[in-house]
Amino acid sequence: MGLPRFAPPKGLDGESSPNLYVANCGPAVGLSFGTISTVFSTFGEVSGVYAADDSGTRVIVSYNKESSAQAALKALHGRPCLDLGSRFLHIRYSIIQPSKQVHRNDSIPASLVASELNIPGLYLWHDFITATEEEELLAAVDDRPWKSLAKRRVQHYGYEFLYEINEYPSGVGLSPHIDTHSAFEGLIFSLSLAGPCIMEFRKHSEGVWLPNHDSGTGSNMEFPNSYSNFVRRAIYLPPRSMLLLSREARYAWHHYIPHHKVDLVKDNMVRRGSRRVSFTFRKVRKGPCKCEFPPCCDSQG
Repeated sequence: MGLPRFAPPKGLDGESSPNLYVANCGPAVGLSFGTISTVFSTFGEVSGVYAADDSGTRVIVSYNKESSAQAALKALHGRPCLDLGSRFLHIRYSIIQPSKQVHRNDSIPASLVASELNIPGLYLWHDFITATEEEELLAAVDDRPWKSLAKRRVQHYGYEFLYEINEYPSGVGLSPHIDTHSAFEGLIFSLSLAGPCIMEFRKHSEGVWLPNHDSGTGSNMEFPNSYSNFVRRAIYLPPRSMLLLSREARYAWHHYIPHHKVDLVKDNMVRRGSRRVSFTFRKVRKGPCKCEFPPCCDSQG
């Protein structure tokens, strides 16, 4: 299934269509596609909600019937919508135009909340910081020098990899790995800024580990490409969200960011922004790891 592409929005007095271009609305302002779909379904059956561009603040709402789009535009354009955080919506008609398909590859649908993944020790907080705080953090790191790697840029603070900042261009991800047990303690926090992505988790039935010295993220346990017997889960990380890996999620599941420009979130294809910046916080371990997952542990393996 491809991601629908839309022609530029049409004016209020122009040709109508069942598709609406809605500005000031989307994941970057704290509104999930599911929430948007629920609100707009008041006016008729919604066939889909899609990202209009890479901003995260503009979406396309597609109805099955043109009359539904007309009713929604008349009711919501230029007015505060209480069910969408009292945001003023700016709405125009739009039409689908033919384009080449964007393939899902081997993507699995990403959940919006951590509890749906059933991975013990995995937590996600939406809007952990405000939009103003996000802007201040991005401005602060951009005032400091970046270290360029093959496909991304990084900054390190304190002890190497204790406090790490990564910048990922659109389409760039991270290979499957577990942060090495003997190197870091049991809590790993990751704050996402600027753009969204999905993070996938894999758990191999045999729990084997291999040291990976080329990942650029410190001492990690690499997920061997030859292994196919594993469980997969995925979660959507919106801007300003905080992810916590602890217990089983930290010690027994490999995590990674697929190298995609478009991610499958629930039943929608979401295009990534031009940039995502992540802050990773870890505490250096001062002794051998004594976790409850010996098959995955380099201290006990």
